[in-house]
Amino acid sequence: MSEHEQQKPVVTIAYCTGCNWLLRAGWMAQELLQTFTTDLGEVRLIPGSGGVFEIRVNGDLIWERKADGGFPDARELKRRVRDRIDPERSLGHIDR
Repeated sequence: MSEHEQQKPVVTIAYCTGCNWLLRAGWMAQELLQTFTTDLGEVRLIPGSGGVFEIRVNGDLIWERKADGGFPDARELKRRVRDRIDPERSLGHIDR
């Protein structure tokens, strides 16, 4: 991995395996990778338990299922990631 790649943001999605949230976590990872293409260093899925569903950017919590009341839709998730990694970036139709 090059030095430049190591500096790119890392998104982690921790999900509850007992709740069968792998597909949801995977779909969200796919949405982020499709939108942010090469601007993210990686999107990491982390299996967990106890109803966990947390999304972090470089370790900073941006979504927590219990505190935020469920799951983010793709639009809100992309906004929150964008606001952390590149606040000036336009998300096109999502920003309208």
